[in-house]
Amino acid sequence: MRKDGVVNPWTAPSTSAPVRATVTLPGSKSITNRALIISALATGPSSVSGTLRSRDTDLMIAALREIGVRIDIDPDDPTSLTVFPAPLHGGSIDCGLAGTVMRFVPPLAALATGAVAFDGDEQARTRPLDTILSALRAIGVGVAGDSLPFTVDGTGSVRGGSVEIDASGSSQFVSGLMLSAAGFDDGIVIHHVGKPVPSMPHIDMTVEMLRRAGVRVDTPAESGDADTWRVHPGPVNAVDWVIEPDLSNATPFLAAAAVTGGEVRVPNWPSTTTQPGDAVREILSRMGADVQLIDGTLVVRGPDTLRGIDIDLHEVGELTPTVAALAALADGPSHLRGIAHLRGHETDRLAALATEIGRLGGSADETDDGLDIMPTALHGGMWHAYADHRMATAGAILGLVVQGVEVDDIGTTAKTLPGFELLWADMLAGSPTHTAEEISS
Repeated sequence: MRKDGVVNPWTAPSTSAPVRATVTLPGSKSITNRALIISALATGPSSVSGTLRSRDTDLMIAALREIGVRIDIDPDDPTSLTVFPAPLHGGSIDCGLAGTVMRFVPPLAALATGAVAFDGDEQARTRPLDTILSALRAIGVGVAGDSLPFTVDGTGSVRGGSVEIDASGSSQFVSGLMLSAAGFDDGIVIHHVGKPVPSMPHIDMTVEMLRRAGVRVDTPAESGDADTWRVHPGPVNAVDWVIEPDLSNATPFLAAAAVTGGEVRVPNWPSTTTQPGDAVREILSRMGADVQLIDGTLVVRGPDTLRGIDIDLHEVGELTPTVAALAALADGPSHLRGIAHLRGHETDRLAALATEIGRLGGSADETDDGLDIMPTALHGGMWHAYADHRMATAGAILGLVVQGVEVDDIGTTAKTLPGFELLWADMLAGSPTHTAEEISS
């Protein structure tokens, strides 16, 4: 259901034939929004090409503009941006449901001169933010509130220094503090205490991108100080960023090959990457698909029978809805582990997946840290997206082979992949039938 309360059910298209298509995907949300934050602190203009243009990234662009950053968009190519750093000032920021906005922008806003107010969608007000807001207070920042809505009282500078946090709920707490820390007087030293930090590849992504901009970063592996990251103060270099395709957004399309016994190709797949979505290659292979990277194109061929899987998804929790949909169609039981932190995502993804798979006649039970999914015959019905883009695409995967599945709000996919349903239709047609303008609108 969208923010305005309107439900617009979408009947997921089914097919009895193997899906055979080449799917070209837009840029990575995670890389795009990190590049924008880093560029806002640079010593000169940075270019960002191949950006994802979606609700989450547009909210980031709007947030940075609101506090003084100039961002020019090429009128002939809306994926090409130029970011001009400028003195930061107060403003009011709409986070929507974007975790990267609500967790990455507050540390940057602390460097502004003036109060910066944050709010977002109703569903966002339950998302955990106290960890990063308390950390900002610990390094000298004035913050009013512990969740949305909250206000950061920017004074133009941040003392920085050492801070202790429990980031077991989200790696974004670590990344959010790191991304702006080169601009703090003393940089930052982040000590994590608690259960293991999930989605470590996203922290690796942050480290790699900061280093590319000339920022000195010490990681636990290099310093020998377990669960401790240090960002040294200093200048941030301008960079010409080229954004990789979003590998997590590729997973529903690759899953389509797996569940229909077809073949889907995704060009421009990087040979090395810090994106967690790259783990889909191993997952699909373990479930019986043939997976090959050929001259920069990932090729997935589906098996005759999809196997169940026992897997720890702690580092790649964002893939859980896709893996759960695959598991619900497999011929044996699946056990998805290490993902208790998903209860604090756009929705409680574990409860949502168990509920919706059950609504279609499946068997999915929550465990302390995951899901147990048993193979059963599925039937059509309404699949609720819970304003969660990855829940919506999971419903689309199931609808390929289960007739009569309706997703209550496919439009929520615009959070990270505008025009998803048109790309899905093009995949089923085997070739593009929609223009780039239609897909991006």
